[in-house]
Amino acid sequence: MDVFTQYQDQIFAAFWITIKLTLYSAIGALILGTVLAAMRLAPVPVLNWLGTSYVNVVRNTPLTLIILFCSFGLGNTLGITLVDAESLTSIADSGFRLAVVGLTVYTASFVCETVRSGVNTVPLGQAEAARSLGFSFGQNLRFILLPQAFRSVILPLGSVLIALTKNTTIASAIGVAEAATLMKVMTENTAALLLVGFIFAVGFVILTLPMGLVFGWLGKRLAVRR
Repeated sequence: MDVFTQYQDQIFAAFWITIKLTLYSAIGALILGTVLAAMRLAPVPVLNWLGTSYVNVVRNTPLTLIILFCSFGLGNTLGITLVDAESLTSIADSGFRLAVVGLTVYTASFVCETVRSGVNTVPLGQAEAARSLGFSFGQNLRFILLPQAFRSVILPLGSVLIALTKNTTIASAIGVAEAATLMKVMTENTAALLLVGFIFAVGFVILTLPMGLVFGWLGKRLAVRR
């Protein structure tokens, strides 16, 4: 385990970047995905079409392409770096934030479909009863549909989050110093290919296994009884 000892600090730092990528992207994807789900369920044809088009286009676009577009399209071509150009860490910060944007945009399409499927599990009579009481579409969505939908799709949302954690490795394509980037460096600098792969495999298991257990527990505890 000399390899682990030699790179110990860098390994923990790289996985910390992976955790932050996952956390920020998950928050952004949950918000954007919920908005997209509302658009897809809205009785306004234009909003419905926009939401459907977004999901169909983004979900069928490779994540690598989206990440590269965020870096080269937004960052290099349009100059949208999301950082202060005078900052000493502007290059690293820009790559990280643009990676968060790419992961958020991509994952939101899956969150949208997950939330929408949860809304479809709510009995139609509840929505009709809310409308008969004078609830607007927004009130119906906020007070009746979404609370039950989220409780119904805790397990699928957990799967989306686990997939997001693994998808953060794509950020290495634009030089973000997360786990996959360090793994490549360690593989090139040492001959212990299997050991390096094992170390990072264990690291990702440590990150994702508790997520699965927690979401599994929440899914059973908060499940809607019908």
